[in-house]
Amino acid sequence: MAEIGFYHLTRTSVEQALPALLGRTLESGRRAVLRCGDAQRVKAIDEALWRAADPVWLPHGSAAMGHGPLQPIWLTAGDDVPNGATYLFLVDGVNCPDAAAFERVFDLFDGGDPQDVEAARGRWTRAREAGHTLVYWRQEARGWARGGR
Repeated sequence: MAEIGFYHLTRTSVEQALPALLGRTLESGRRAVLRCGDAQRVKAIDEALWRAADPVWLPHGSAAMGHGPLQPIWLTAGDDVPNGATYLFLVDGVNCPDAAAFERVFDLFDGGDPQDVEAARGRWTRAREAGHTLVYWRQEARGWARGGR
């Protein structure tokens, strides 16, 4: 079973929170796949990652760029994992029926949107019922604070 971390965004957007999380993923020697709600969101996150200042460079790609097996971070609106990623990032409330195929799953949701929060609670319940290890992270003024399980 995977460890699924629910990341409750309270002060930044997904585009602002992802670079640090993805940077740590690459530092740990892991590959990531980031699943978005649709192709427009893939394009928006692609552009945001290229503009990220810290870390300075996040090598990534998508179907539009190709070379999936070579990409340390793969952006997609589907279920494809061409880069052999062991870390999965979910945004836009994307569900993950194949979480067990990953070492870690990062579910990022907007804490300022009551519908996003309610949807995340539903995903938490389903993940707990499936037997995954769950961790809750709340964005603080500086960094993240781990909450109860």
